[in-house]
Amino acid sequence: MRIVIDLEKCTGCESCLESCPFDAIDIVDDKACLNEYCQYCMACVPACPEGAIREVRDSSDEAPDRGALEAYKGVWVFAEQREGAVASVAFELLGAGRRLAGELGVELSAVLLGADESQAQELIRWGADRVYHCDDRALSSFNDEPYARVLSSLIDEHKPEIVLAGATPIGRSFIPRVAARLRTGLTADCTSLEIDKETQNLQQIRPAFGGNIMAAILCPNNRPQIATVRPRVMKRNEYAASRAGEILKVKASDLNSNTKVLETVKEVSGLAVNLQEAAIIVSGGRGLGDPKGFEMLTELAELLDGTVGASRAAVDEGWIPHRHQVGQTGKTVCPKLYIACGISGAVQHLVGMQSSDIIIAINKNPDAPIFGVATYGIVGDVYEIVPLLIKNLKEARGK
Repeated sequence: MRIVIDLEKCTGCESCLESCPFDAIDIVDDKACLNEYCQYCMACVPACPEGAIREVRDSSDEAPDRGALEAYKGVWVFAEQREGAVASVAFELLGAGRRLAGELGVELSAVLLGADESQAQELIRWGADRVYHCDDRALSSFNDEPYARVLSSLIDEHKPEIVLAGATPIGRSFIPRVAARLRTGLTADCTSLEIDKETQNLQQIRPAFGGNIMAAILCPNNRPQIATVRPRVMKRNEYAASRAGEILKVKASDLNSNTKVLETVKEVSGLAVNLQEAAIIVSGGRGLGDPKGFEMLTELAELLDGTVGASRAAVDEGWIPHRHQVGQTGKTVCPKLYIACGISGAVQHLVGMQSSDIIIAINKNPDAPIFGVATYGIVGDVYEIVPLLIKNLKEARGK
């Protein structure tokens, strides 16, 4: 539904201004008009004494053409590449896509833009049945407009029912353009994907309202169903060097853009912190009680050849820089070993680390939510337990 204002009937009485909770109505030349803050709440419709404001049904409000929806088949993964190499999030999405495609009984495809054919072969070895591959040099550096144009054109032509992309700076930048071009829905920052058993629609699950609830979002009336997925929350398939698949060459016809990438500058930090690639992470929270606690955690991490993470509470206290933050507003991680020290386990933190292979939680509170996802839990004082771990590790290594 949408709202329209009949300017011939409008008298500029301003009754609608008082009814609008979003300040979305302005009076211009003695006539009411809507601005960009309108949320279509319809509060202004009954408030207008002249009947000048009314709701109008759009074509999108009509029941979907089920025959048209059934024409969409298959699961697609947009395989992001950087400097010619496929990003790790693409392999994770192939793992999720393989599971979804299996449940639906359809094929899994990947779309690769700007990289060479060897990278397309890698996508097949990680689980893709087919790769739509365009190696045009104009696509080697990411640019919103041509990427959106090429991907939406491929979707229009081949009609996949599900399209997945990483919730990375690249995915977040251009996938909304693709959804807008195709006039379909998009769910961003998903942490889980499931197939609804009754309707066969994709359940796109993501934290909402600051992480206080997990929302299951559906797109039942439009295709494709598009979702961006947080890196490091999905498991990869097994790599199969002998796996065979089909590579379809794509020729991009329109790569014009209003912008041009002149240079790519990499951020250089004085301290190397790559949480998303770390195999072992030792994280601290407010339960440490003091920033000096991170000196102890750093020592433990170094003995384990790992890196140091933190909860948002510890970062907000100023005890450690934001680049160490794990969770909904930080990094999503999936290490082989995650040690949570003095972290209670708020849902905002859990969504960022609960996919870890092994989770060890150390907390004085036996009822802390972190124990609900922990593989092993230790109830006790972190300042007693961690020094014992450090001591035993040093002894085992002869230090």
